[in-house]
Amino acid sequence: MMSQDNQATHTSSKGILMQKTDCTTLSLEHGIMRVYTHNGLTLHAYQTCDPIDDEVFIVEDNGRAFIIEYPCFYNNIEELTRYITDNNLEVEGIFAAYHMAGASFLPNVAVYATPSADVYGHGGGGRALIDNFAQVFGDAFDHTLPNVTNNLEAGTLSLAGIDVTIIPNNEAYDIEIPALNAMYTHMLGHDCHSIVPCYGAADALIAQLEGFLARGYDLVLTAHYTPESLKDVQTKIDYLKNVKKIAATCTSADEFKTKLEQTYPDYTGLNYLDMTASFFFPDHA
Repeated sequence: MMSQDNQATHTSSKGILMQKTDCTTLSLEHGIMRVYTHNGLTLHAYQTCDPIDDEVFIVEDNGRAFIIEYPCFYNNIEELTRYITDNNLEVEGIFAAYHMAGASFLPNVAVYATPSADVYGHGGGGRALIDNFAQVFGDAFDHTLPNVTNNLEAGTLSLAGIDVTIIPNNEAYDIEIPALNAMYTHMLGHDCHSIVPCYGAADALIAQLEGFLARGYDLVLTAHYTPESLKDVQTKIDYLKNVKKIAATCTSADEFKTKLEQTYPDYTGLNYLDMTASFFFPDHA
């Protein structure tokens, strides 16, 4: 089933803006595909609807394409492979940043990652999550890991004829796509609790998101949410500032969680809130 979302035209000093609702929506058997067109490129944003809310992105220029992140459940791997074939897309590379599991997906395509992402996915925190998911989800989950074929460094490169900028971090890397005026990062989720390890981490994330505002991106793409806007970025900044403020008034994890839940009663991600509470109050969790 296909639906056309709001296609109102918006302009700024950068020209025509791409809104998060400016897409065609396709309901697939397992997931949902949102298709955006901007500056001659096509963004296929695949909401897997899997148990861990993964998103996978295909960026296409006239049939040539690259992919950001792997689908990791076999039903999504089969569905996305079929979608690529049906749309005659030639995938020239996969950017594996925060999600390494799913090596049965397009096994002959080049895999791009920074050294930090390679370590994170194959032996660090990312690998620990993969091992846990393999136990929880069993045969439905593809726990196999691809070998990185192309090492990335900070800076700009062209893949499938599309320029991207690689921005490494301690875990993996973010990806700026100038022609889409978009940034890919791990997590945002404007109406979802965040994993915040400490005050310093909150400050660092606030600074990163304020940088997104300053750059004026049209879309922020993340691994666990549909494409979001700068309004959503501001919402998350306000949330993070409030997390710090509320934490400073609490003496236990339970008190902290109760106050956050009262402040944001409609937010999802209560498991993330549990983790944040345990980080801020390790002796009282």
